[in-house]
Amino acid sequence: AVSHPDGEITENDLARVIDAAKAISLPSTREIIHVLPRSYTVDGQEGIKDPIGMTGIRLEVDTHIISASSTAIRNLERAFSEVGVDVDAVVFSGYASSLSALSDTEKELGVVLIDIGAGTIDISVFVEGSVAYSAVLPIGARHITNDLAIGLRISLESAEKIKLHLSDLSGETRRVTQETTDRKNTDEIDLGSLNLPEEISKVSYKTLVDGIIRPRLNEIFTFIGLEIKKSGYAGQIPSGLVITGGGANTVGIKEAARRMLAMPVRIGSPVGIKGIIDEIQSSSFPTVVGLVKYGGSLDGKTSLPFGFSLPNLSGLKFNKSFSKIISFLKSFIP
Repeated sequence: AVSHPDGEITENDLARVIDAAKAISLPSTREIIHVLPRSYTVDGQEGIKDPIGMTGIRLEVDTHIISASSTAIRNLERAFSEVGVDVDAVVFSGYASSLSALSDTEKELGVVLIDIGAGTIDISVFVEGSVAYSAVLPIGARHITNDLAIGLRISLESAEKIKLHLSDLSGETRRVTQETTDRKNTDEIDLGSLNLPEEISKVSYKTLVDGIIRPRLNEIFTFIGLEIKKSGYAGQIPSGLVITGGGANTVGIKEAARRMLAMPVRIGSPVGIKGIIDEIQSSSFPTVVGLVKYGGSLDGKTSLPFGFSLPNLSGLKFNKSFSKIISFLKSFIP
């Protein structure tokens, strides 16, 4: 019920009804990290986005709830605690990325954000401006690295270097060496500059991309397509797919997504910010920038609007403990 005597709905009423939405049954190993309002209902009138100031007796909310492993949360909190950092909130990375990589128009029309990490892929489906569905797939960019290591019979470290090298090449004109043998024009790339420990200096670009990487990308987007279909919103996402995360730099990823899902695709990077733009204009940074925006509005009063500025952190010095945890977190970036 609305608390104000004259029936006017206030922020406190919204907070209470959202808090009441947390009263759901969850396994003891899970805990709620987000209760995201989709729409409100006032005295039976549905589909209200912002009921503050309206008058009514009964207020209800339709929410999307995201939970996480309690063990994983405790381990993260303990890791940061050891270096003197308090954790105010745990945020689903797919949601954090959406705060900086998606436009309001995309969210309103309907869009799917795919955040590809090393070992997992986070999926967030936005319909009518809010999160309508989310999921995590146990597959990521590290699987592509593993495929390269197995296919070329090299170490994971060397495979990762080759994968990143291919990503760099995909953004510029490749230098192609044509073999003058009986085989048909087989283009090769020179790996000499990578200083790999294995005796491999040249390799067929077609073998790497079409023979090893493409099948894995096809599999990844098949799983993503099944998850989108499972969400029930496959027909409500005209803005298509936005891909973020380190894995978004994988060569051929946009083409694979378009081929397997038949929808518009773009690579997402932080938008609507000022300051250290050059340093963060990459698909690897939407989650970090989104966390900054989320943290800036934790008290419910402070907000970081479109166009906010990020400070320049390049001159800061960190102690050894903090540097260790940064290195630990970087180990998860593909």
